[in-house]
Amino acid sequence: MKKQIAAILIGCTLTLTACGSADGEVSTETTASAGSADTISDTSDVQSAKEQTIIETVGISKPEPVQIALVTSSGGLEDESFNQSAWEGLQRAVGTYGCEPLYAETRSDTTFKDNLDNVIAQGGDLCWGIGYSCAEDMLKAAQEHPEISFAIIDNYFEDTPDNMTGVMFRAEESSFLVGYIAACVSETGKIGFVGGMKNEVIEQFRYGYMAGAYYADKENGKTTEVLFEYSDTFSDSSKGKVLADTLYDNGCDVVFHAAGETGLGVIESAKEHDLYVIGADKDQSYLAPENVIASAEKFVSVALYSLSGQFISGENIGGQTVSLGLAENAVGISSQHSLYSDEIYNKMLVLKDEIIAGTIVPPTDEESFTAFAK
Repeated sequence: MKKQIAAILIGCTLTLTACGSADGEVSTETTASAGSADTISDTSDVQSAKEQTIIETVGISKPEPVQIALVTSSGGLEDESFNQSAWEGLQRAVGTYGCEPLYAETRSDTTFKDNLDNVIAQGGDLCWGIGYSCAEDMLKAAQEHPEISFAIIDNYFEDTPDNMTGVMFRAEESSFLVGYIAACVSETGKIGFVGGMKNEVIEQFRYGYMAGAYYADKENGKTTEVLFEYSDTFSDSSKGKVLADTLYDNGCDVVFHAAGETGLGVIESAKEHDLYVIGADKDQSYLAPENVIASAEKFVSVALYSLSGQFISGENIGGQTVSLGLAENAVGISSQHSLYSDEIYNKMLVLKDEIIAGTIVPPTDEESFTAFAK
């Protein structure tokens, strides 16, 4: 079995220049099939200052530009979530390393394969697939094209091909912290969770969140009930709003979403109910400053930028699964906390350090949650 687990240590000192600067504009390549609902777009570089400070820039020169390809999951580049974060990572790679970008927005999971085939045909040297739903197509492509390298976000393989890199995030760690915050601030004793799909990745968010709330209850002598819903889609904000409406109407005063673009509907519901919501993947406080109490961030851009840089420099990144969490600065909590107290925020930072140290190990599924609760 060739499954390996590795961790990337990412520096925290340098600031990057945006790809839209004099380093050169990101060129667009038409990669969607004719007649497909998928589109290619040239989205402006939205740089997060926080993410900039946790990326270590390595000077690299290559005689010929390497082509780095990105094929999104459903939701597209502007989902305000992990697709957009991946896009930002690609733009930074272009600006820093001088690589050539290929990218395609997938609007339906059924057309991901067509988009992937097209970027392969156009000469992609390293092809990124975003999200576990593309795993089967990515694995098949890696087997059919051993001369090309592939990398996938949020998936691992039991037998990883030599030309494939899996990237997994320990989302339960940041979810534990926002669960702690949610239980501390809740006045109704009910908090909610909206997941995009019921699968291994999203369950990390849910059970980490539940464990953080459980920890807060034990500390504060409270009992908090966690209600949850699944949308079965990451690209339907209207469905996210309906599910969040149900949670708020049933007494939840804080709802955490891990649902991609669907989560935008959860945020809209929080605004209408004038209650709290917890964002995911990016700091989403700018979407509803009076309602987004915190965000469980997942820096897909860091993974894409760093691994692409290693690939361009000639390192062999294939045949392994990379595990990233708080210790690698690849997940985190938004620093803004105007909607809850400094006391809660500072306690959360202590818990963060304990997770990094291994004193607290947040659960990822029902079995590990049961063990944690004991």
